[in-house]
Amino acid sequence: MPFIRATISDPHLDRATQETLAKGLTQLSVAVLDKPIERTSVHLNLVPAERYFVAGEPVGEATGAHVEVSITAGTNSADEKARFIRETYELLRTTLGLLPPVAGVALYEMHPESYGYNGVTQFDHRRGNPQRGL
Repeated sequence: MPFIRATISDPHLDRATQETLAKGLTQLSVAVLDKPIERTSVHLNLVPAERYFVAGEPVGEATGAHVEVSITAGTNSADEKARFIRETYELLRTTLGLLPPVAGVALYEMHPESYGYNGVTQFDHRRGNPQRGL
């Protein structure tokens, strides 16, 4: 159940580009990380460019971007995670155009006992006991 947050330094990013990013990130989650589409959430955090800095400097004409993804620990290989980071950067580059020297992608691996949805931990979902904790 990945939660994907993409911070983009353009509060006026048009709707079509927002949808392209959200759909692209969702599809990468499904195709590369083998996550279920119905439990994949994307939040686009559109911030003013004057609040986005790289190396202490404003991003200027570039569009700053950073993607953070929460996934359950132990569910993906190093190769899958590397591919996701690589392909996410390519999605950002092709969708947003000019990026600053650093556009990051972070995968946060959450312990299944500390991560869940609908009031149930991933640990209990895996055990087939989704009612525990409700």
